[in-house]
Amino acid sequence: MMETPVSTKLDIVIPAWRMHSQLFNNALEGISEEAALERLDNNTNHVVWMAGNLVSCRYWIANLVGIPEKDPNEDLFKEGRALDESLDYPTLADLKKNFAEISPKAYEKLLSVTDDNLDEEYSFGMNISFVPENVLNMIGMCIGREDYLLGQIGLMRRLLGLKGMSYDINESLKY
Repeated sequence: MMETPVSTKLDIVIPAWRMHSQLFNNALEGISEEAALERLDNNTNHVVWMAGNLVSCRYWIANLVGIPEKDPNEDLFKEGRALDESLDYPTLADLKKNFAEISPKAYEKLLSVTDDNLDEEYSFGMNISFVPENVLNMIGMCIGREDYLLGQIGLMRRLLGLKGMSYDINESLKY
């Protein structure tokens, strides 16, 4: 039986994934649990919501590539659910732990997906004529959301009086 080759369609996604893994840790560095729940003028989302949505993207991608693990905070963040101040959100420490648990598993799977896996239909209900609804494009949408959320956290760092996000690289982080 002929072996199905690993897809090259994710060649642009893999470096972004790895950079986001670095930036997730850098963006949250020095933000206290208290500060992470601040909303500026009650208009912004708080950092916990932003970080939780980013972790949710990692679980979403993991699910897309066949990892059945469920986001422990799915009820709070699934599909970009809006901030609801009546709900109790996890701590940044818990979100960092969730991120560190799912990210390497999903990364390893991303390295072995095939074109057939990526071409599978996946409805994300946006009905955009020029975006085929498949696994590949949903992964792309999630990576784009991670970019957006990291930018929001970076801005919040400055608004909370912290220095800008570092682009230092931890070479021991392999996902």
